[in-house]
Amino acid sequence: MSLLTVGTVAFDTIETPYGRAERVVGGACTYISWAASYFTNDINLVSIVGDDFPQDEIMALNSRGVNTEGLEIVEGKKSFFWEGKYHENMNQRDTITTDLNVLADFDPVLPASYKDSRYIMLGNLTPEIQSKVMDQLDDPKLIVMDTMNFWMDVALEPLKQAIARVDVLTINDEEARQLSGEYSLVNAADKIHDMGPRFLIIKKGEHGALLFHEGNIFSAPALPLARVNDPTGAGDSFAGGFIGHLASTDDVSFENMKRAVIQGSVAASFCVEEFSIGRLKSLTKNDIERRVEAFKSLVAFDL
Repeated sequence: MSLLTVGTVAFDTIETPYGRAERVVGGACTYISWAASYFTNDINLVSIVGDDFPQDEIMALNSRGVNTEGLEIVEGKKSFFWEGKYHENMNQRDTITTDLNVLADFDPVLPASYKDSRYIMLGNLTPEIQSKVMDQLDDPKLIVMDTMNFWMDVALEPLKQAIARVDVLTINDEEARQLSGEYSLVNAADKIHDMGPRFLIIKKGEHGALLFHEGNIFSAPALPLARVNDPTGAGDSFAGGFIGHLASTDDVSFENMKRAVIQGSVAASFCVEEFSIGRLKSLTKNDIERRVEAFKSLVAFDL
């Protein structure tokens, strides 16, 4: 089934304890699309870049089944740029530079061929933009939305209005506590369900993810890795694997959502192995299948 993904396509400069990468390709929409492309080849991308963005990177997305008709290229302007430095504890990072550039004027208009997309992944953007995209959709089967604490600080009411319209919300544990006002993640999930989403995913970084739905809870592990080179796109890769699996199976039951969470976790575990999208570009189906088996072995036991 057709998948629509909306978010940033950008450049990043990233420094971690294991190295530095200058002006590499990044952005939520980029990671989501690459991860999802291993599950479906019917992906519609919506974003904005300047004329400095490499054409060969756009062609690489096209070769993976990503339709870039909705990628606006602004002549004479620069693409969104972010620079960050991670600490030894990679859950902590410092933002060095954020240059919005073309993103400051992003006002997405969906191509006509995109409007009947069935599965929607709204990457982290202003809640006003996320709502505008939803306004243009015909009859989506499932809308998944990612957001962050920044929008909770500066645009809480528009954020709540957007959250009320989606089926699945994905946030991390700190954001869940801030949005709900509850420390317990179980109580936080109840409060957030009352805001509208039928499903809630709370990401816990190296400690996995929790899926909540109608009183049911699924806890997905994170794969212990000897080394994490770059965690920048992990959450977006998770979202791509998650929504890609759902679109390819066309099944939004709780049981299949569990499988989607594992596929998202698999995608994230590969993403962090290299800087930028390097590892996502080199994956094979066999790589993914072997890692799914590794995830299974983490939690398999016999009483």
